[in-house]
Amino acid sequence: MNAVCATDLSAASEATIESETCLECLDRIGIEEIDLVTVIPSNVHAGMPGIDFDGRRERSIDRYRRVIKAAGFDVETHVVRGTPYRRINGIAEAIGASLTVVGSRGTSPLENRIIGSTARNVARTTVTPLLVNRIERGAEEPDVVREHLFRRILYATDFSTNAERAFDAFSYLHHATREVTLVHVQTPPDPSTADERDPTERLAESADRLEERGIETRIDVRAGDPADEILAAEANSDPTTILLGSRGHSRLRRLLLGSVSEDVVARASGNVMLVPPSRVA
Repeated sequence: MNAVCATDLSAASEATIESETCLECLDRIGIEEIDLVTVIPSNVHAGMPGIDFDGRRERSIDRYRRVIKAAGFDVETHVVRGTPYRRINGIAEAIGASLTVVGSRGTSPLENRIIGSTARNVARTTVTPLLVNRIERGAEEPDVVREHLFRRILYATDFSTNAERAFDAFSYLHHATREVTLVHVQTPPDPSTADERDPTERLAESADRLEERGIETRIDVRAGDPADEILAAEANSDPTTILLGSRGHSRLRRLLLGSVSEDVVARASGNVMLVPPSRVA
């Protein structure tokens, strides 16, 4: 498996790349190669006053490469120009990445923000599973908010096909996962997808599958606004990562990526992993 790690060369990017615990977690789930991607905004040029662009880029990328290689990964680097989220997703698709990792906060010396608003654009358009790694805000030397990426997972499901696809990620995540909270938020029924089965019963079936892998599980059925309730469940269970599909099956706009998944990415306290629909689908 290989992972794309997007960096804007900021201190926040360093927190993700240089976190020994985070790299250990990637190793545990089977990542063997990491592709470092740095996107140069089209409006930034090497000759711009006050920007030692080439020097900063080369020094930072060389340091990142050494850290990642020392952790036992193969490393490839990609320095490209364009719109960050488009180039990140384009490279991830072109190399068949198993996972894309983007930090959640930071300001680049290139006057560009990958760590922040671009993360939401990556989430909206990703074609590979995406991990948004939360970084401390306002710290001079920021660190990751949750060191163990996959130790405690909150899995949110609306029982859609894509939610089940997100659940399938436990086929590799389970190597690093000890606890899972299974959450379903009840909303006004969509007649096209009505299912009379008790959601608690359906969650229990998923819990049984996880417990067969030796993972401790809890079930949490809620009612209300999906994003608000998922975030409330996060506050209660303190997971290291929220796992959910990036699209549900309801015709209600409030249940689609443009609302719930984006809200969770923007507002979650910890990490968020989004799994997009199958390209075939």
